[in-house]
Amino acid sequence: MTSRTLRKRLHHGDVDGKKNEHLETSGSDDLNEPLLGNYYSDTHAEGSSLEETCDDERRKEYLHWTLLFSQLIAQWARWLVVPVLHLTSNVKLLNCLKKVAIFIGQANIVLGSGSLIGQLLTFPSTTQNGQSTKLLAPPLSPLQEARLRKLRQRLEVPFDGSRVEHQDALLQLWRLAYPDKELPPLKSELWKQMGWQGSDPSTDFRGGGFISLENLIFFAQQYPESFQRLLHKQDGTRAEWEYPFAVAGINISFVLAHMLDLQSAEPASLAGIRFLELLQEDEMAFDNLYCVAFQMMDAQWLAKRASYMEFNDVLKSTRSQLERELALEDVSSVKDLPAYNMLRR
Repeated sequence: MTSRTLRKRLHHGDVDGKKNEHLETSGSDDLNEPLLGNYYSDTHAEGSSLEETCDDERRKEYLHWTLLFSQLIAQWARWLVVPVLHLTSNVKLLNCLKKVAIFIGQANIVLGSGSLIGQLLTFPSTTQNGQSTKLLAPPLSPLQEARLRKLRQRLEVPFDGSRVEHQDALLQLWRLAYPDKELPPLKSELWKQMGWQGSDPSTDFRGGGFISLENLIFFAQQYPESFQRLLHKQDGTRAEWEYPFAVAGINISFVLAHMLDLQSAEPASLAGIRFLELLQEDEMAFDNLYCVAFQMMDAQWLAKRASYMEFNDVLKSTRSQLERELALEDVSSVKDLPAYNMLRR
């Protein structure tokens, strides 16, 4: 991401384009991908110092030994804690032992709705490089399988600006965002006021697909007050260089799908496994979780007093917070997440 891609947006709510100040450049490096930069890259940035490289090696070595030690503790937990979990009927003791197992052994226990202790998942296992862990998801119910299959089908649909239904969806988003404004053409400078990178919104969907547009529409329909407040940047003291609303929404869809392992045969992360439980309770769990994540991202943005170039850092913080909330023991639906309370209808 270079400074050539920046656009200065002082008043997102002014869709007439008369009061907005823009600093734009054109060129081959315009953003057609989500604003993730090197979000999933582990490589060093060009020009990294020798000291930074050494620090990174020390962190890797520390992580390696930490994981080895945690595996020993996890094995101990399997031998000692797990049998007690199956034998005791004391609820307080169960909760205490489960927390101990999760904390010291990295043993992940996901509560099911059909029994007191739910189903015990496998303990994390390290790969040959000692840096990754994997969990096994419990068997899915027919309802979960059907809903997960439908969600994955949605994820596979790219945005196609030549399809009438995709054009109609884009115009529907405009109506929801600006009900008192006239519909613009599909290619118009007015689209930039919603936070698209250029005059043609279709060029911004490569990383998110059609589902990211569906997510934005769902947000506007189900939580219109929160949608409008975020669109018009009404909360808190805003940065001079704000994140573009629409493209931020595409990013959130993109990050959420990766975080939940939705493009894998089976989720291997705790967040992905917990999401399957939410899907059992709510067919639109992904869309509702998207709305929570968007609101959470804006709150992180304000708390960090972030500006445009710090967008990726805010995304990472948002993902971490969402993973922590999904790991909470009492969460059985999206509405149980603490951050859900920030949403306004």
